[in-house]
Amino acid sequence: MNILVTGGAGYIGSHTAKLLHENGHEVWLYDNLSTGHKEAVIPGRWFIGDLCDSDLLHYILKSKEIEVVMHFAGSALVGESVTYPAKYYQNNVVGSLLLLEAMRVCGVRKLIFSSTGSVYGDLTCGDSEKISETCTTKPKNTYAHTKLFVEKAIENYAIAYGFEHIIFRYFNAAGASADGTLGEDHTPETHLIPRILNVASNGGHIDIYGIGHGTKDGTCVRDYIHVEDIASAHLAALDIFGLQTFVTMNLGCGFGHSVSEIVDACGDVTGKRIETHIKKSRTGDPQCLIADPSLAMSVLDWAPKYTTLESIIESAWEWYQANPNGYAGKSKETPHNNPTPTG
Repeated sequence: MNILVTGGAGYIGSHTAKLLHENGHEVWLYDNLSTGHKEAVIPGRWFIGDLCDSDLLHYILKSKEIEVVMHFAGSALVGESVTYPAKYYQNNVVGSLLLLEAMRVCGVRKLIFSSTGSVYGDLTCGDSEKISETCTTKPKNTYAHTKLFVEKAIENYAIAYGFEHIIFRYFNAAGASADGTLGEDHTPETHLIPRILNVASNGGHIDIYGIGHGTKDGTCVRDYIHVEDIASAHLAALDIFGLQTFVTMNLGCGFGHSVSEIVDACGDVTGKRIETHIKKSRTGDPQCLIADPSLAMSVLDWAPKYTTLESIIESAWEWYQANPNGYAGKSKETPHNNPTPTG
């Protein structure tokens, strides 16, 4: 299939684009490089562009005969979203609406949208309970609000214009590609595992926010899923278009690990002692968020391959050791010859 991947130079987008390309799909990447890395793209198959550039979007959708759009592009820092909501409504909401309009005008009616488990808000559960797609959505920050807004817009477009759509709500993505070519490199880095690995490599400490939560060791519990397992779910989703394509699904492993367990596992994998500092619990921080991925597993005939925390961390550590400065210093790729669309 001819597929456009927005945010294709980002963490999850680049891993997904790589897997699609390896499986014979005609993949084109679209990214403004505000947070993505040109070193992570498929050579010769990407455009530098912003979602607000409707002319360029129209050109690509038509000239590349795009059949499916996988929409990863957007801003994704929770704290920043609260401080600068205008940026998030512009990038995530306005940008997505312009993409939907470009698809409508160009006759592209298949969409897979990258959403987030954050739309469930501060829904809390015990260690053994899981969050299903039927749970109430109660977003507690601007980032989650914008993702849920776009979900609703997609559903409206589906009703009015016949869009086939799949919405994936990711839980905590982690890890790096098995072949070592792609990994996690954010600025600033807010994800727990790469932050701990940085401490393992460079010293310092990792903050743990609260030890009084109602979990087995008092620290927050989260569901971690390998980024390649997220990518494989997107590949599998292509097979259900035309069969069951108005569906929202959680992507997670279905089991959780506490912050303390993550620290210990990173120490075991790296062979380093990880110093921790206990901080005050953050207001509204859910004590336990674990996905129920059974719908995705059933509908897609899919299951995560990385089923242990250690395997996820090992892949991240291998990439970190080979790329201590992230993508900096890797060979630069030039984009496809960006045209100046007319008409």
